[in-house]
Amino acid sequence: MSLPNNSLPNHFELLATDGAARTGRLTTPHGVVRTPAFMPVGTAGAMKGMHWREVRDAGADIVLGNTYHLMLRPGAERIAALGGLQRFTGWNGPMLTDSGGFQVMSLSDLRKVSENAVTFRSHIDGAKVELSPERSIEVQRFLGSDIAMQMDECVRLPAERDDIERAMQLSLRWAERSKRAFESAPDGYMLFGIVQGGDVPQLRHASAEGLVEIGFHGFAIGGLAVGEPQEVMLAMIGETAPALPSDRPRYLMGVGTPDDILEAVKRGIDMFDCVMPTRNGRHGVAFTRFGQVNLRNARHADDPRPLDEESSWPSARNYARAYLHHLVKAGETLGAMLLSEINIAYYQFLMQSIRDAIARGAFEEFYQRTREGWARGDIAPR
Repeated sequence: MSLPNNSLPNHFELLATDGAARTGRLTTPHGVVRTPAFMPVGTAGAMKGMHWREVRDAGADIVLGNTYHLMLRPGAERIAALGGLQRFTGWNGPMLTDSGGFQVMSLSDLRKVSENAVTFRSHIDGAKVELSPERSIEVQRFLGSDIAMQMDECVRLPAERDDIERAMQLSLRWAERSKRAFESAPDGYMLFGIVQGGDVPQLRHASAEGLVEIGFHGFAIGGLAVGEPQEVMLAMIGETAPALPSDRPRYLMGVGTPDDILEAVKRGIDMFDCVMPTRNGRHGVAFTRFGQVNLRNARHADDPRPLDEESSWPSARNYARAYLHHLVKAGETLGAMLLSEINIAYYQFLMQSIRDAIARGAFEEFYQRTREGWARGDIAPR
């Protein structure tokens, strides 16, 4: 697909394709992001249960920060005065910030949407806050994120078509305003547009067409993983990805499980984020080559084996399942920390394996082998 003259500069290099799957390189002011990429989520400027060095050592090139939470506490202007997110947090690599819109939309009882902005009550102190497309971009500029997201309205599914279309059209108008507000950003920093349209293919196409006409550094697919079945999500990805420029990065927001990621890569997606690795880790669940392992289960109480003796991550090799089970059942913080890092490391291992397979032209073989491993399930105790 050719781009209109008003498109923004391209910082993405496509290195190889295998079917619809792609691998590439996205250059940001704070470093290079290898794609497909999974972005661990540091909601309030921190990874729950992990040091940044562990996130980096696990293989992450880029992390995500949450505009809504950071603007409320400690405040975007304060972060700017302290040198921006990277200096404030100690993460020295690329960062993407969301627009804050998704979190605001989840406060259904505390917010009001108008053409101009969203008005909501802070979940911290109840203060009234207004977030417009312009203010969202301003906040993200204060934060200093390498990649900012346009302000959009996300509708939870299932929803009436009229509600989905209204939100999609509003998001397109907000996309234009977001781009105008972003135009004075320094060179190298990026703004992504967000495709909306719920589970209606025609609305997805209209949204993608409108965003391409406006022109962005990259394009995200939003409004999925919000209550719809996986088959609906995958169908909407299949409808949307081909409508986006092939030479720009494609980001599937808020997704997801390893299975979701593998299927989305197969359909041409380059970037992902989700709280699942750390959230599930805090609840005693590990992600492995053999699928999910629930360390709360009594079957692990006497099992001396590690989670995965072939893992490159030390904690997955060096701690017995019985010990991890004990930590989880005892509510020890160390258990949540170890499982969080094990999960982040597995996600990054998966992404590196995907990149390597695409580069070799062997993605389909890798896809089948990986799914077979998950389907086989965890090895029974001896």
